[in-house]
Amino acid sequence: MVLAGIIISYLLGSIPTAYILGRALKGIDIRKFGSGNVGATNAFRVLGPTWGIIVLILDILKGVISVTVLANYSLGYWNDSETVLRIIFGLACICGHNWTLFLRLRGGKGVATTIGVLAGLGTTVVELRLILFLVILVWLISFLILRIVSAASVLSALAMPLFMFIFRQPKELLILSIILSIFIILRHKKNLLGILHSKEYHLKFKRH
Repeated sequence: MVLAGIIISYLLGSIPTAYILGRALKGIDIRKFGSGNVGATNAFRVLGPTWGIIVLILDILKGVISVTVLANYSLGYWNDSETVLRIIFGLACICGHNWTLFLRLRGGKGVATTIGVLAGLGTTVVELRLILFLVILVWLISFLILRIVSAASVLSALAMPLFMFIFRQPKELLILSIILSIFIILRHKKNLLGILHSKEYHLKFKRH
């Protein structure tokens, strides 16, 4: 049952919401437009703010569902820490989003789904609610100053393990935050190179 839950979490994370909406709304392959990424930021750019926000919400929900609903069904078959089980399910979901089975392992960058996983874990670990709030706050401040989504995402990813350490979270959560931070930074490698060469896209708010 646990293995089945992990597989389902991966498949849930693999659902390429931006790609599906791009096909449904405009008949396009979102991978061929904008940054080519199948995440919320590129959906915002290619499909417009409304649908970008919808993709963001759906990708967050994937993470929430994996560590709450799906993990809950497997708790009776798990003899170790409940938090560890939820972490495993969350990582499976994020891996599915980043390397989706349905698009030849070409997925998103995992930021929204990571938020969902942390939000889901926050239902059982109270301190995570504050940590998640602070991580999002770092993202917002960074974005308002730089106007670069990728830079804000990387800075918030770097802040995540720091907040885990400051608030003395269990080692499994600290390790999780380090893994997630590494995931996000590696997934933004091209963006970081773009920033260094002043070629990274600055997100602008406009009506479509």
